Amino acid sequence: MKKLKLEELGRVSVDEFKDALKIPVTILLDSVRSLHNVGSAFRTADAFSIEKIILTGITGTPPHREIQKTALGATESVTWEYVEHIKEAIQKLKEAGYIIVLIEQTTESIALHNFSIDKTKKYCLVFGNEVHGVSDEAIALGDVALEIPQSGTKHSLNISVCVGIVVWEMTKQFSQFENWKLA
Repeated sequence: MKKLKLEELGRVSVDEFKDALKIPVTILLDSVRSLHNVGSAFRTADAFSIEKIILTGITGTPPHREIQKTALGATESVTWEYVEHIKEAIQKLKEAGYIIVLIEQTTESIALHNFSIDKTKKYCLVFGNEVHGVSDEAIALGDVALEIPQSGTKHSLNISVCVGIVVWEMTKQFSQFENWKLA
């Protein structure tokens, strides 16, 4: 066994990535305050070929040094937009046929591992503020809420970890796409 060098990984260029097949999943960051978490979401979106990131409320936007520190250039490859009001962003997504998936602990949350996607649908994953979670405005407009089961003393995960876990699960479920390869 040997560690692969960067040139051995067979990575695509930014232009090739932009033209490549994406899974029909958008990430929406609902007033995420940490620029490092924003950058991490971009990097995860790039790693798993997510179609887009929408930034709302107080969420910082590229270009920003602190976002770039974690994103490592993914703000150049991943399509993104800023929409000030979460309600407006979600209404546009609903009009475009997206299922709004809140990543939040609610009275009706489904455990992530019990959620099955409809591979003919498009999904928007809503991740909330580090302290307050997904906003009440978004909760009112959501179609389903998912949570990651946890057994420790804490009641939440850092948003960057949460994005990675949920996006990985969605990627596994959409992996039947032609030209999509999972290691």
